[in-house]
Parts: sequence; C-alpha cells; structure tokens
Amino acid sequence: MGAQNINLLPPLVESGQFEQLVQSGQTISATTSPYDNSLAVFLSPTTVSGSNSNSDREEPVYFASYDVVPSSERRLFIADTQVIFSMFHGMLESAKSREPSWIQTPEALELMRKFSVDYVNFIKECWIHASQPMPRTDGPLQFSADHYRSLYSCFSLFVVLYLPEPGYEDAPVGEDLMEWLNIHFIEPSTEEGDHLSSLDRPWEDEEFWPYLKRVTLRGLTKASLFFFNTLLQHPSEDLQDLVRTIIPVVESQPRLQNFSAERDFAFASRKWKDKVKAIRIEMDRVPEESRFDDFENWWDSLSDIVGILEGRNPVIQRVCEELGADWKEVCSAWGIFVDSRLRRQDLVDVAAEVLEIMPADPTNLEDMIHSALFSGKPEQALRYASQLDAWLSAHFADVMEPLGLLETDENSESELSKRDEYVLSYAEYLHSDPTQWKITIAYMYSCGDIGRERGDEILVRVPLRLHPSEAPSTPEEAIAQAVKEVSEVCFNYQREAVRRTVCRIAAQTCVRQKDYGLAVSYCISAEDWVSLGRVIDSILDEYVHNGAAEFAKQASKIAPSVQELQSRTVSEAIFVHRLIFAVRYSQIHKYKLEQDFVSAASDIVTLLREEIAPKSWWPVLLCDSVELLQYGSTLLFASSDAAELLSKLEEISIRASQGSGDDYLSVLTRTIKGGGEKEALERLKVVRLALARYFARCTIGSDRHALST
Repeated sequence: MGAQNINLLPPLVESGQFEQLVQSGQTISATTSPYDNSLAVFLSPTTVSGSNSNSDREEPVYFASYDVVPSSERRLFIADTQVIFSMFHGMLESAKSREPSWIQTPEALELMRKFSVDYVNFIKECWIHASQPMPRTDGPLQFSADHYRSLYSCFSLFVVLYLPEPGYEDAPVGEDLMEWLNIHFIEPSTEEGDHLSSLDRPWEDEEFWPYLKRVTLRGLTKASLFFFNTLLQHPSEDLQDLVRTIIPVVESQPRLQNFSAERDFAFASRKWKDKVKAIRIEMDRVPEESRFDDFENWWDSLSDIVGILEGRNPVIQRVCEELGADWKEVCSAWGIFVDSRLRRQDLVDVAAEVLEIMPADPTNLEDMIHSALFSGKPEQALRYASQLDAWLSAHFADVMEPLGLLETDENSESELSKRDEYVLSYAEYLHSDPTQWKITIAYMYSCGDIGRERGDEILVRVPLRLHPSEAPSTPEEAIAQAVKEVSEVCFNYQREAVRRTVCRIAAQTCVRQKDYGLAVSYCISAEDWVSLGRVIDSILDEYVHNGAAEFAKQASKIAPSVQELQSRTVSEAIFVHRLIFAVRYSQIHKYKLEQDFVSAASDIVTLLREEIAPKSWWPVLLCDSVELLQYGSTLLFASSDAAELLSKLEEISIRASQGSGDDYLSVLTRTIKGGGEKEALERLKVVRLALARYFARCTIGSDRHALST
C-alpha cells in the first residue's frame, strides 16, 4: 500500500523511450479522480496549441490506483477497528476539559491500555477467522492469516512494552516478554512433544535434548518436568541423581505473579539461584567417563540446561543459535534467567547487546518492528509498520502520541505532526474505497486543520446516488438518504459550511431530476437564496416548455417550503416572494383543472394587485384571464378586478412603446414559438378585446339590474 510508483500493463511507453515520446510532441499525463484516490493516466500533447499528426488516433486511458481497494473481509476489519479508534478519541477529547497532566495519570493510562488491548483482541479474532479453512464466495482473502498474525504480534508487543498495567511500569518485564513469545512464536511444537511422550525411551531420540532445552528456556515448566521425570528411567545412575535434584528446583522457580511484593520475589530468586549453583557443583563431580550413554554426551546437554537456569548469557545465546531461535528468545530468556528484575527501561541496553550479535532479519518487516520496539525506537517502528500495513502505523502513532513517544512538533514542510502523517496516510488508503467515506473522514478529522480540509473535500464529493444494491426505491429517496447521512456527519464534526455546500450540490442534482420540492428544501437548508432563485426559475420554465399541467404538477411539490419560509426571518425576501408566486400561480392552474374558475379568477387578480407576480409574468397572467373573462354567462371578475387587469395591460403597452418591452414580455415571448415582442403584443390584443367585451357585459348586466329595480 502507499506505493510511490504505478506500473501499467501494457506500458504506455516502453522503458527508455520516453525521450522519443516527448520529441514526437506527446507526454504522459494523469488526473486524479474526485470520487476516490485513483488516477486516469493517458498520453497528451506537450503543448496545447501545437498540432499533432496523431491527435485523431484513439489512445488508451489507464485507470490506476496507488492502493488496492479493500475487499469484504478487510472492510470488516477496517470498520470494526474504527469503532475503537472513535472511542479512543472520545476519551482524548474529554481529556481536553481536564488538567493537561491528566493524560499521564494512572486513570488515563489505564484507559489507553484498555483501548489498545481492544485492538489486540480484535486483531486476534481476525487472525483466527482468516485461518479457518472455509469456502469463500467472495474470493480469496486480500490479506493472509499470516498478515493478521504479524499485526497481532506487533500490537501486543507494543502493549507489553509501552502500556503495562498501571502501577507495574517499573515491574520486571521478563515474564511478560516470555508470555508474549510463547503466545506468538510457539516453540517447540505440540507435535514434537506428542512424539517424544509416546516413546518408552525418549532420550534415545535425537530431538529429545533439544526439546528439553527449548521447554526449559521457554519456561514451560509442565513440559520440562514431564520429560525430566522420564530421565529417572535412564540407565545412568549419575543422571538419575542429578535429575532428582533438578526437578524440585525447576518446579520451584519463583514467578513474580506469585508474590505480592517485588522484594519478596527478589529474595526468593536469590535463594533459588543458590540451589542452581548446588546442581552445578553436583554435576562437576560426575566423572568424565560417566557422562556418556550409548547415544551421546548427556552431561553436555544437561550442562546447557543448568547453564540456562544459572542465567549464563553466553550459554543461552549459544543454545538459542543451535536451536534456530533468534534474538527475541535471547532477550526474553534474559529477563527470566539472567536478570529476573529486568526493567522495561533497561531492556533497551539488553536488546542492543543481543542485536549486535544476533541482528534482526532486515527482510522481515515484522521482525524489524519487534526489534525497534525492544530497542525503544518507536519512530523507527512506525517506519517499518507503514511498510507492513498502513493500518498498523496509523494506530501505533495514534496511541504513541498521547503516551509522549513521538515528537508533537509539526514538520516544517508538510505542516503535519508525526502522528498526523501516518494517520492521514492510512486515511488516503481508505479513500481508495468511496463506500468507506464515513470512516475515511473520521481519521482525517482527527488530524488538525489539514486533515479537516481534506475531510471536507471528501464530504462534498460523497456520491448522492447509492450503490444499486443499497439504494432505496427511487432516486429522490437515494439523494435524501445520502444528504441525511452527510448532514449527520457534518453535525457531529461541526462542519456547517460543508453541510451547506452538500445541500447546494444536492439541490442542483434534484433540479436535474425535476425533484423541485427537495431542491427548494436543500436551498433553504443551505440558506443559498441565489440558488433558490435559480430553482424557482427552473420550475417556472416548466410552464414555458411543458405547459400549464406539468408546471402545476411540479410546482405543487414546493408548497410545504413556503410555509417553512414564512415562519422564518429571511433577509433575502425577494426569493421568498418569487417562491410564493410560483406556488400561487400553480394553484391557479390547479383550480382551472378542477373547474373552480371563481378561485382561479380571484387568485389572478390578487397576484397582480398585490404585485406578487413579477412584471415579466403579468402578460402571461393576463392571457390566462381570457378564458375566465369569456366564461359563459357568469361574471367571474368584479368590475374593479377587471379594471385592475386593464391597468396592468395599459402599463405593459405603454412601457413596451417606450422601449422597455423586454422587462414585461420576455416570458410571454418564450411561450410563442418563433415569436418576438411584436407577436407577444398581438396576443395581448386578444386580452384587450376580451376585457372590452367583459366591460360591455358588465354594463349590460348593470342596466338590466337598474330596469328591474
């Protein structure tokens, strides 16, 4: 992960031919995806204005990524460990309200240890799961069981060395190290023990003494006592006598966990060492000729075991080399046999001495991480961890910083702390999978201003359409669900500006899908009044392009937003005014469709008299009134209402004659295919005629009323 080079197959340019490509007027270009961290790589001309004879030829476009998109089992690992990460940071956030020194108190250290142990336990579960020989419908594992085993051993070692239980920071570390070694690097194998225990005379097997040395070195008392007891049947009486002395000594080796005070443990250890010295004296009394059986020199092998118990470092180191063990086993045995009171701070010197003679394997990243942790070099451990798995280096660094193991000063070039560099690197890896955007920004937002800026960029690019298998039944529901999720995240991280930006983007998407109700709602939520004006224009355009029925259908979706805006104090009243007009005008056409002509006539006059309708829509309203002016024998307009219609008609005519016709006639002109201002004025003549006839009907009606009275 996090590679610095991407190899394309087949290559765009063969090795060593890049200069020829440039000379031909082309170069290799790449552009990053706004959706994830992938790249589009392609050939392009070296100059924009330069002509290229091959410009019309189709060229391949490569879609590449620095990181492999996490597979299903990896996504599960990422998601579950992010829960621990969030809880850990919740604890750190609460620490800000306390004294600065609180983070170094036993209470804080205990919490950090708890969360770190949670990481260890979950990695262990993943390792066990990945080790199961089960059929997989989603293909092979992206990361092998051995990879998770490496993460398990590294993180658990980190906890052992840097996060001991509170109060045990200065306690001897040998037993903890040996326990860690026995858990993660099991030697000797169970199969070897089963084989030897099945033999009547196991000492005749060539693996017997190596096995007994190993279980003694590893502190596996139960196994060592079992095979020491088998030696009571050995033909050599000298060996039998020595074994009778050794068995109670091995059985009674002091363990720190069995003592309430270290002082008592130290005293018991000194007395125990005296007993081991007595065994050495007894061994030296065995004649040279009696030190052999029919197979080998048993005395030399037993001497190695006693040398281990004595804590002779040269013997321990030689035995480890002969058994194929490495420096880790020497260091762990050192804390058990050489110096049973070995402290964590002193382990650094021991590790340096051992590693000088038995260096770590430079080809094994896991081993290099272990050696760096043993050596008290956390930053070096981070470098190796980042090569093994960006997850490991990010979570290492995240815990190391509050422990005071890392420099907190920002790098002058990157303006990032050491911790933030590794966490952001992991977040960039997560960005290879756009579906993990919530997890990605959780890590980014923990990385100061730069991390927050990067997180903002991801949030505003969250796709508003979900994957088909996850999407609701309609595109509108998909958008609403995505915006809701983004808004919740913005609220949690206090990113109000980002939320408004996402709402603006969602509004634009909704307009393209003609979901004007959601579009208006998002504009209001973003308090983007200019965009609200554009949405209203789009709704009104439905009338121009698709007719009154479609317009009424679409405009009805925004009616609830009018009530919401009227209940708020909005500075941009002009946009609210236009929104109200669109809703009220759509209602007129709804009345017409329902044949409620009285209400339709009343609303037309209201929109004009109260100047709710923009001037560019006056001619359209007047044209709409023609049908109502000519409706049967019923007079739908009062004479004062008809006069209002005539007043608006006169204003339009006068302004048009004065050169301001575009201010009034632009919308009506658009409804006339191929027409202009002249054709619009011609259509208004129909309105004038309808009004003249209406006034005549009103006069006749009033005359008849006078005669009847």
